[in-house]
Amino acid sequence: MIPVCRLADLPEGESVRLDTTPPVAVFHAEGELFAIDDTCSHQDASLSEGWLEGCLVECPLHAATFDLRTGRPTCLPARRPVRTHQVYVEDGVVLVRLAGDGLVVRAAPEEGSAA
Repeated sequence: MIPVCRLADLPEGESVRLDTTPPVAVFHAEGELFAIDDTCSHQDASLSEGWLEGCLVECPLHAATFDLRTGRPTCLPARRPVRTHQVYVEDGVVLVRLAGDGLVVRAAPEEGSAA
């Protein structure tokens, strides 16, 4: 797992970028912590520099928005989702486990589909 920061140093409505490969953004939104790939799937832009509204982050380049819970884009121009990663807090420190670290990370099922 990758240490991010102390939970107290990531206030509600803020984000932090991890210089991993690929870069990851960690958001504190609606009382929860979320981690997604930091690079917009439409074009090279840092999502951690975007605008946060609820559980949606808007890309600062072309205004595509992504759902932090699933990584799915909610509007054009982005069409492909970004990966989501698991976030933990241990002893007041935020930790991220990258998808693919021997862990299966599943997105929430689509509405109307069988789980």
